[in-house]
Amino acid sequence: MSQTTEKGSRFSRFGGWVAELVLVFVGVYAAFWLNNYQQHRQEAQRRDQILASLEQELRRGIESGKTVSAKQEREAAEFRRALDAGEMPPVHPFVFTTDYSPGDIATLLQSGGVELLDVKTLMALRELESVIRWGLSDMQRYEKLSDALIVPNLDQDISFFYDPATKKLRKRFEMYPQALETTVKFAHDLERTKTELVKQIQTERQRNR
Repeated sequence: MSQTTEKGSRFSRFGGWVAELVLVFVGVYAAFWLNNYQQHRQEAQRRDQILASLEQELRRGIESGKTVSAKQEREAAEFRRALDAGEMPPVHPFVFTTDYSPGDIATLLQSGGVELLDVKTLMALRELESVIRWGLSDMQRYEKLSDALIVPNLDQDISFFYDPATKKLRKRFEMYPQALETTVKFAHDLERTKTELVKQIQTERQRNR
């Protein structure tokens, strides 16, 4: 009888030990799952904050860019029309201003964008950065040419810039209409890549909801 009681006691203690082990395992697993869940929620919130901020900035840039690019397009078209008509339109200093900073996108990516954003979104973002970088390089080149060839000669007669016989720009000033048209192309490329990036951001945000 005592042996039966002892066996029952041992089984009871073993069962209790197993139950405690299961409870500990369940508790640890639940804590681990909760921690992962909370971390996932935080990452999702952070991702959406980054995407929402990007989308807002891009939309603002697209809208303001449309006004500026329309003005640039009119000026370039009018200069080309007058030039082709032999009217010898006046040449002005080429000036291009922008508030773009190459550190803006880098800061965004360093703040967690690389780890959180979709690969397609990062690719679209880098495509926009590439368009901006190459476009600004062209603008800076034309500005330097303008500073060297046009600005020092603004007090000169129109014949300094044009050949009166042909009414065409002299060779060293042929870059001027090219600069105006390149500015228009840059504006269109910017609008296109920004619009594509907005679409990709919307796709990612919708998928993550």
